[in-house]
Amino acid sequence: MPTVTSQDGTIIAFDALGSGPALILVDGATCYRDAGPMRPLAALLAAAFTVVSYDRRGRGASGDTLPFSVQREIDDLDALIAESGGSAALFGISSGGALVIAAAAALGARVRALAVYEVPVSIELDPGARRYSRELGAALAAGRRGAAMELFLTRVGLPAEQIAGMRRAPMWPAFEAIAPTLAYDDAVLGDGLLPYDRIEAVEVPAVVLSGEFAPEFIRESARAMATAFAHGRHIELAGQSHDVDLAVLAPALRTALESAHPGTVRRDADED
Repeated sequence: MPTVTSQDGTIIAFDALGSGPALILVDGATCYRDAGPMRPLAALLAAAFTVVSYDRRGRGASGDTLPFSVQREIDDLDALIAESGGSAALFGISSGGALVIAAAAALGARVRALAVYEVPVSIELDPGARRYSRELGAALAAGRRGAAMELFLTRVGLPAEQIAGMRRAPMWPAFEAIAPTLAYDDAVLGDGLLPYDRIEAVEVPAVVLSGEFAPEFIRESARAMATAFAHGRHIELAGQSHDVDLAVLAPALRTALESAHPGTVRRDADED
């Protein structure tokens, strides 16, 4: 299993699939290579890119070093970019999109282009964001990982009866194991507002994708985000929600990245 060593000594595990320009995929909350969309998405994109999927720190086969900081996750991506030849396009889904934006703002030309799907930020302050942060921090500090995961699942809209069923399912211990990383996603999202300071620091092409059936605050923020990027574009995927169909996302992402930055996609892939 290939790994890279981040600046603080943390081992980050990854897979690389395909050939062509490097594209690094960044998971959102609760997801990693063995439990999430990025491995199957990588397979769908491998004809056009060298696709890197990895376990964010504290998840899967990657290590972790405390205390956490967003900068340390940016350093993880920087190490993966170095391993990929010194530059790469980045794609992040949900809170992983917020990390992609932070990384692009910090790493400059090492990021050739970026794309995000439904970053859960808003153009208006959500009073529930700060309450969630406080309650999540308190639960994790007390070692109540199950309670922390329940807080997250409630925040994203799952009903109580569904969460109760999940707690009885065989997968629940795996959820509890990565519960501390919920704080990492919360940190990169900050106050839940559009991160205009980071967005305005990004000079490379940026593609903002959202689904037709996304909540209105996501659709509004996606449009606003695309406008705020120096070289931004918004694409709405018909018939899609946050649980996006990868067979729809993959070709849209490939086409969007090629349009945003010619040469980001392997040229002969366009002729498939």
